Amino acid sequence: MSRFLPLFPLNIVVYPGEKLNIHIFEMRYRQLITESHTNGTTFGIPVYLNSGIGEYGTEIKLLGIEKKYPGGEMDVKTQGLGIFKIKDFQRQAPDRLYPSGEIEDLTPEQDNAEWQHLQVKEMLQELYSALSIQSLMLKLGDNFRSYDIAHHIGFTLEQEYALLQCLKESERLEIILSHLQQILPVVQQTEKLKERVKLNGHFKNLTPPNF
Repeated sequence: MSRFLPLFPLNIVVYPGEKLNIHIFEMRYRQLITESHTNGTTFGIPVYLNSGIGEYGTEIKLLGIEKKYPGGEMDVKTQGLGIFKIKDFQRQAPDRLYPSGEIEDLTPEQDNAEWQHLQVKEMLQELYSALSIQSLMLKLGDNFRSYDIAHHIGFTLEQEYALLQCLKESERLEIILSHLQQILPVVQQTEKLKERVKLNGHFKNLTPPNF
């Protein structure tokens, strides 16, 4: 079943459950946020990619208006809800300044992906250790989902968008695992190179070969 939703296209991917702070300055989106705040309604953030509106996006709940500026701009706090696919995009909703669209709600599946989760966890620990950001692993905890780490593994916007379109957790983790398998050796080699560069010019404690 389809329904209409106010839309706020942005050059980002927002995942279900993700919290996002946005600075609102355009008149049309100030109108959207004001209506959302007054009526308690949601809106959608479709991904603006390659100079066009992507078919997929995330429904957004307005958590609150954090600050209003004299010129009408505002800082707002939001959170991602569910994923949708746009069936019909309108550049301007009737009698409104902002875009809207007819959307179809999609339902992500939390299927059995335990072994992939364990593999991803191990590789994440290696990656964050190589980058000396182990604290991020502690912040994520053991029960992270693919959505929780997608912004923290060096994905491009295109890769983040591809992940948004996957409805099964096992498929999302497989994409993440493949990405980590590609970048981890490169990161580890780069870190080794950095250490060698740092040692250049310093006194070295070298052990001569025994022959």
